[in-house]
Amino acid sequence: MRRPNFYSAGGLDRVGHRRKDPEWLEARLGDDSSLFVPVWRSQNLVRELPEGPRPVLLTRHEVAALIATGPDLALLGVESESARFALELSSIESPLDSLELDQEGLRFRDLRGFGPLLAPQEGALLAYARGLMYWHTRHRFCGVCGFPTVSVEGGHVRRCTNESCATSHFPRTDPAVIMLVTDGDNCLLGRQKVWPPGMFSTLAGFVEPGESLEEAVAREVFEESGIVVEQATYHSSQPWPFPASIMLGFWATAKTREIEVDGAELEQARWVSRQFLLEHRDDDSFRMPRKDSIARRLIEDWLHS
Repeated sequence: MRRPNFYSAGGLDRVGHRRKDPEWLEARLGDDSSLFVPVWRSQNLVRELPEGPRPVLLTRHEVAALIATGPDLALLGVESESARFALELSSIESPLDSLELDQEGLRFRDLRGFGPLLAPQEGALLAYARGLMYWHTRHRFCGVCGFPTVSVEGGHVRRCTNESCATSHFPRTDPAVIMLVTDGDNCLLGRQKVWPPGMFSTLAGFVEPGESLEEAVAREVFEESGIVVEQATYHSSQPWPFPASIMLGFWATAKTREIEVDGAELEQARWVSRQFLLEHRDDDSFRMPRKDSIARRLIEDWLHS
C-alpha cells in the first residue's frame, strides 16, 4: 500500500451503520464532545494566525442558535468517540455575525488556497465536509419529479418529499482519470491558460459513461496532446472536492512522441526530462503542480522510482 494522498485518510470512523439510527444521531447532536465543521458557500472556517491558517471547529453550544434555524447537517464520523458533523451555512449572508466567537483573524476561505498548509488529517476533514455540503446545496429538488428533497440518514441521503416518487438521492462523486505519461526518462506535462505563470501538470479528464478507466486514460491523453499511449498502470486515488471529484491516478507509457495540442483543453504541452525536474526550482518559466495534488505525487514518485 502506498501512503495516502492528501485529502484522504482523515482518521474518522464513518460509522455508516449509525446513520439510520435517529436516536443515536440526536444523542450525538446533544453531546458536548461533538464538534461541527462549518461550511459557507464551499468555504471552510479558519483563524488566520502568524504561523498560518488554522481550521475552526465549533462546539455544540457555539452552534446551538444556528442549528435551531434548520440548516443542513451531515454526520461525518466519529473520532475517539467524539462525533464530527458538517454544518451548512450558505443561506446566511454574514455567518460570522451569527457566531459568538473572537472575530480576530476569523474568516471563511476556499480550501484550495490554504490546504497544503494543513496537517493531512485536517485537510481531509475540511475536504470531506466541503464536498458533502456542496452536494446538499445542489440537490434540494428531486431530479425525477422536481419536488423538494429532505436530508435523511445523517445527511448521506436526500429523499424526495413527493410520496408517489420518494426517490432517494445519494452523494455524487465524479470519477476523473489523471495520468503521468512517460517515455523513458521523459514525461509529458501540459498547462492551461488560467493556471499560474509557468505551471505545468499531468493530463486529466472525466470518465465518460460506458468507458473503462484505461480507455479514459488513452482517450484524454490523445484528445489533449495527440499522444497515443499503450499501457496504463493504476497508481493511487485522491478525493478532490473542487467541487466533486475522485481523481484516479495512473502512470501511462507513450507509444508516440509528436505533440498536437488542440488549444481547447491545453494551451501547451511538452516533454520534460527527469534531470530537468530534479534540478529545476520553481519559477515563472516552469513550476510543478501544487503539493497537495495527486498530480505532484505522480510526478515525484516517478522521479524517484
